[in-house]
Amino acid sequence: MARNKFDIDETLETPFDIRHLKRALVYAGKYRKTIFLSLFISILAAGVSLLSPLIVQYAVDNCMKPDTIPLLAVCAAGLLLCIVTSVFLSRTRAKMMTRVGQDIIYDIRRDLFRHMQELPFEYYDSRPHGKILVRVINYVNSVSDLMTNGIINFVLEMMNLLFIVVFMFFVCWQLALVVLCGLPVYAAVILFIKNHQRKAWQATSNKSSNLSAYLHESIVGVQISQVFTREKVNAEINDKLAKSYRKAWMKAVGYSNLVWPSTDIVSTLTRAAIYLVGLLYMPGLSLGTILAMGDYSARFWQPMMNLSNLMNTFINAVAYLERIFEMLDEPVTVKDKVGAKEMPEIRGDVHFRDVTFSYEDGTNVLEHLNFDVKAGQSIALVGPTGAGKTTIVSLISRFYDLTGGSVLIDDTDISDVTLRSLRSQMGIMLQDSFIFSGTIMDNLKYGRLDATDKEAVEACRIVGIHDYIVSLKDGYDTVVSERGAGLSQGQKQLIALARTILSDPKILVLDEATSSIDAKTERNLQNGLNHLMKGRTSFIIAHRLSTVRSCDKIMYVSNKGITEAGTHDELIAKRGDYYRLYTAQAV
Repeated sequence: MARNKFDIDETLETPFDIRHLKRALVYAGKYRKTIFLSLFISILAAGVSLLSPLIVQYAVDNCMKPDTIPLLAVCAAGLLLCIVTSVFLSRTRAKMMTRVGQDIIYDIRRDLFRHMQELPFEYYDSRPHGKILVRVINYVNSVSDLMTNGIINFVLEMMNLLFIVVFMFFVCWQLALVVLCGLPVYAAVILFIKNHQRKAWQATSNKSSNLSAYLHESIVGVQISQVFTREKVNAEINDKLAKSYRKAWMKAVGYSNLVWPSTDIVSTLTRAAIYLVGLLYMPGLSLGTILAMGDYSARFWQPMMNLSNLMNTFINAVAYLERIFEMLDEPVTVKDKVGAKEMPEIRGDVHFRDVTFSYEDGTNVLEHLNFDVKAGQSIALVGPTGAGKTTIVSLISRFYDLTGGSVLIDDTDISDVTLRSLRSQMGIMLQDSFIFSGTIMDNLKYGRLDATDKEAVEACRIVGIHDYIVSLKDGYDTVVSERGAGLSQGQKQLIALARTILSDPKILVLDEATSSIDAKTERNLQNGLNHLMKGRTSFIIAHRLSTVRSCDKIMYVSNKGITEAGTHDELIAKRGDYYRLYTAQAV
């Protein structure tokens, strides 16, 4: 069962957890040399920038006479040099950290995708795929700015504040205290705003996730929506989700937009206090000193505002990091055990020993299942929908781990071998004939990249799709889009079947491999399949019983096990479950 739907918010309102930030810094560790160099350049740029008010102070106090014009020109040149140097150093630092940040984001995305490839089927069965995409794309993008400039900017702004305070006390300690008197007021205002701002942005993230999940679901199911004329209803659902996102975003932006006016008001009031105190209560101060302190006061509040914004970024990013690392920590339940060995070349014997399996605790799909299949035999699995036919072939491929018992191939327990060595010797065609974006030839070679074009063409001849492919303008180089748009269900199924054949499997699994193929094509295909299955152990799931009459053994799956097994003629003679199913289809 899905953990949540597109209209159910994910819980993101969690306390700030510094552990997630520390874990993210592990990714930054490999780039520490560049980060430290960037930090040094940033500190140098800040120091050069803070020389400007001192130059202005000196020029105002000492270069306002006609005979000091040359000295004033030197001061102007020095001021220009400070500005140019500061801009150059800041630009250099920005380029360095942008590259580092994007490298870190690349590393996180790479690890996420590699982990996603190993997660079991049940992970994707229990979640809206749109919300998985949000974590990999949106959430990673959201922490991009933090990893790019956030950490180093935090250190830089702290250094800036320290430098500014030192310079202010160096110029006039009395007016420096006037500036610092605004801190308690500013802190109270910002703490009030930040508490509401964080919750508002988390709510915005939830609404964005919901909208993305529904959009993904709508794209995948657009044909069904049109079949049932759901366009108007779906549009209303989308409008509702979009309005919820807009409302949450406007609320969050409203709180965010209170930060800079609050900072600006406090900054203006403290600068006014400097001029008031300096001119009225400290008549001995020079005009240059008062102007320099006014400049430093303005510079003091800018990093304060930046730090406030950075703190909000940190808090929100940690919430996103929690979701990212939650996905990275999702256990790979089906994986190679410690000391797993390579699967020897498969002959094809398959043994189920007291197998019990459940998708959910307490609800067994199979119980104490036992059967033996000899190498080269063709086995048909039939029975009612939901009885466990697909589950049995999934267990042979070890897509799931058993609840109890064991599955052996050639007397080797498949849990003791590597998944790659096991599955590379199996050809599995599932019910969903998924076609990837790319050429038809790319799709045919998807499971066997070293296959030749001649081998791919031969596989298509066997299944009867060759003539159709060569009739296309670009033949095997014809580009198909994701999910095979432009191809019929039957054509997609035949291409998927040819892809399975091309992998040259030792054990062949066909799960409703001909369900979308017309009867005439199926008859033509059957000869090719009979040739393919010769000498291979084959498991065939089919609801159309006419397609499995010639199998060596037919097993009727029901009541959490196999209730009947034998050839077609033997089962007909028993007049049991298989007989009733077969005669029902014959009517």
